[in-house]
This record gives sequence, structure tokens and C-alpha cells, in this order.
Amino acid sequence: MTPDFLVVGTKRGGTSSLYDWISRHPNVAPCLTRKGTHYFDVNHGRGFAWYTSRFEKPRPEWKITGEASPYYMFHPLAPERIAEELPGAKLIVSLRDPVARAWSHYQRELVIGCEDLPVDEAFAREAERLKGEAERMRREPGYESYELRHHSYLHRGHYAEQLEHLYSLFSPEQLLVLQSEALLSQAHAQLSVVWDFLGLPQVRLQGLNRLKVGRYDAMPASTEKWLEEYFAPHDDKLYSMPGIDFRWEERA
Repeated sequence: MTPDFLVVGTKRGGTSSLYDWISRHPNVAPCLTRKGTHYFDVNHGRGFAWYTSRFEKPRPEWKITGEASPYYMFHPLAPERIAEELPGAKLIVSLRDPVARAWSHYQRELVIGCEDLPVDEAFAREAERLKGEAERMRREPGYESYELRHHSYLHRGHYAEQLEHLYSLFSPEQLLVLQSEALLSQAHAQLSVVWDFLGLPQVRLQGLNRLKVGRYDAMPASTEKWLEEYFAPHDDKLYSMPGIDFRWEERA
């Protein structure tokens, strides 16, 4: 089976839970490598035949299949690769409050040993760390940027820019944008929207447990205030885009 849908972002935005729930629909064939293949970001050199081998052979009960990678939306080359190789695919985006997302991302990198800077220094040095990385990836398609993948705490929250990139390649009908917080607090209602978007019969799943829930230290008030000010213009730009019917007005 060839993927009909992709959950393309964002990191620490509930993509693992969302894909797990979608894959439990009786008419969705699961990906053989569980959540996804990372084909359009880090495994593109393996080729399209390798990619399609990661999916099930057809069965009468399966109508569609798909996968997820939170890096697809942010990766400099992935959206173009998807548009070229899966031009008819439907894309699902789950966006989390960028303040909470940045903090969660930073804490996650600490836990897995990919970050050793204090949080304020990591945020302050992000532009320096990422400088020229996206450009190099475009020049050298085989180059994988450690910095872009692990230390892009702020830039991954530039949601409007990433959505504009996707809209330049896909029709609006191919894109569904969800709010991560609503997805996790109103799972059944949000999944009803997903089923309609994917052309699937309505089902009510049981046992919708969240995956990869991080339990981290509380964010310092000074860091939270700095992030809120940083993301304010990016949020305003996002709110003005079509299809965005939510806001992060109150932050816990």
C-alpha cells in the first residue's frame, strides 16, 4: 500500500499519540515500522521502493495507510520530497503552544543526552547553532544537520512559516491543522474531524492513552515570559492564516 496520509508535525506536539489513534481505525493499515519511516527526512537516500516496502499489503478491510514524522514539516527538503513523490497525500499537523513546546523540546534533548547548555544559553545560542544549516542541507541533500534536528527549540515554533511552505506545495484541501491541546483534551471530537478529513467512517475508539508524555521540571517564570514575548509575533501571524480557529491566549 502507498501512504494516503502523513502526520507531519510538530515535534513534542502529540504526533505519536495522534498517529497511534489513527492507526487503530479498523480501515487504516498500520505502518510496518510502527509510527513511521523517516523516509522524507533522514532516510530519503534509501529510495521510494524501500519506502513502500515499509507498508502492509492490501486487505479488503483497509482503505488507507500512512505514517508520521514530526520532522517532516520542519525539515528543509521534506515538504518538496513529499509533493514530488506523494502529490495526492493528505497532511495532518498538530500544533502545540510554542512556549510549552520549546520547553518540552529542550527538556527532551537533556534527557536523551543531546543538550548540555543551560536553557537560557541554549535559546540565546540557537541562531548561531543553526546558522547556514538549512542552506547546507539544500546544497547537499545527503547532509543531516544535528543542530537543526536537536537544537531548533525556537525555530520549530515558527508555525506560520512552515504552514506557508506547505500551502505553497499542496492545496488547502490536503492540509488539516489541529491544536495539540484540544486533541489531547477532546480526543474523540478531534478524531471525528480527522475521520472526515481522511474519508473514513466515524468510529469511537476506546482507551485513548497519550504516548511519550514528558514529566519535566517546571519552566522558570523568567524563561516563560521571554518565550511568550519571543513567540508573540509568530503567533499573531499564525492566527491570521486560513484554517486556524484556535489561539493560545492562556498559558498554564
